[in-house]
Amino acid sequence: MAKAQGVSPATVQRIWDAHNLKPHRVDTFKLSGDNRFLEKLTDVVGLYLNPPEKAIVLCVDEKRQIQALDRTQPSLPMTPGRTGTMTHDFKRHGTTTLSAALSMLDGSVIGQCLPRHRHQGPQAYRRYWTASPKRATAPAFAQVELIEVGG
Repeated sequence: MAKAQGVSPATVQRIWDAHNLKPHRVDTFKLSGDNRFLEKLTDVVGLYLNPPEKAIVLCVDEKRQIQALDRTQPSLPMTPGRTGTMTHDFKRHGTTTLSAALSMLDGSVIGQCLPRHRHQGPQAYRRYWTASPKRATAPAFAQVELIEVGG
C-alpha cells in the first residue's frame, strides 16, 4: 500500500494506528440458510423487547460433552521477573453437560452441570426455574417463555 501511494511504510502504519485500523485481522460470519430465519428472528427480538405480560423470558443454552480437565501438576505462581508456569498435559475426569438460562427479567443466570446428556426440552427449564431459589425472589408469573440458543 505504501508503494502504491508513494509514502513510506511507517507513514501507512501511523495512519492505521491513528484510526485503529487492523487490516490483518478478519472476522467471519455466516448467514442462516433457514427460509424462516427472519420470522424466527422477529419473534425472538419481539420477546426481548416486548415480553408478554406476566411472563418471564429465559434465554437457554446447553453445551454437551464438556471435558472436565485438570493439570497433572500444580501451577507455579508469578514472581518478580518470572511469569507464572503450568504444565501442558492434563488428567481427564470425564465429561459433563452444562445447561444454563439467562433471565431477561434481572440478568441472573441459573444453571446446572449434569453427568450425561438427556435432552428433555423446554419443560426441563420450566421445572428448573420453578424449583430455583431465584424464583422465590421473582414476581409471580403465569407464563414462562423460553428462547433456545442454537436450537
